[in-house]
Amino acid sequence: MDGVSAGVRARARIVARPDGRGGTALPVLDGDGPLAPRRTRGAGGEAHVLIVGAMSGPLGGDHFTVGAEVLAGASLRVGSAAATLALPGQGKGGARYDVRLSVADDAELRWLPEQLICARGSDLTVTTEVDVGATGRFVLREEQVLGRVGEEPGRLASRIRVRVAGRVVLDQELECGPGAPGGWDGPAGLGGHRAAGQLVVVRPEFAASPVAPRMLGESAAVLPLAGPAVLVSAVASDALRLRGTLDEALALLGQAPPVI
Repeated sequence: MDGVSAGVRARARIVARPDGRGGTALPVLDGDGPLAPRRTRGAGGEAHVLIVGAMSGPLGGDHFTVGAEVLAGASLRVGSAAATLALPGQGKGGARYDVRLSVADDAELRWLPEQLICARGSDLTVTTEVDVGATGRFVLREEQVLGRVGEEPGRLASRIRVRVAGRVVLDQELECGPGAPGGWDGPAGLGGHRAAGQLVVVRPEFAASPVAPRMLGESAAVLPLAGPAVLVSAVASDALRLRGTLDEALALLGQAPPVI
């Protein structure tokens, strides 16, 4: 991170391609420091990977980068073995977590990590950049929890940008916690909730048959995007209720909730 000399720099990279037998091979499955991607048992032609945290973090001053590339004809699901816990570091700098995802035509990626928890005193910036081909399929789930049980939240700045066939269909920012612009916790923001999440689903058939906008209960909305994609935004009082809402949305969109 700019202006920060201390902290851990860690990268993980995954590349998926067809294996020629109806499945998916992983010619690149690399990680260092606290980022350890591990292949697990898949289903059908889909390869499954879990990202295992080999140490606590990110801490203040750390910079993590995770990338996945899914080539034409391949299918990949990526999860994490546990929640990511952002913690304050010994220095004054914040932490950074960058995610870079690429899905080719006729490829599929389901990016389904566990929750990100921003502990008291943490300062984390998360950026997610996604490129999907015109006939690619993609599911992303993001869940952010502000503080552990009974704890004041840390600061979180999050941005997600999704392009389909080179066209931006979503560019969304969220900033909350101490030091965030006023009103983040008010009626126009999180409304007193401490968990927020979103799903992004890209499917080619949405171009001809867009998903209709609707509410899911009182705290989640399904919104079609300007392209073959849909966004689900939700808030909840805790991580368990948030996951239940997002699983309901996945089922509504024809995507069975994952079992890892």
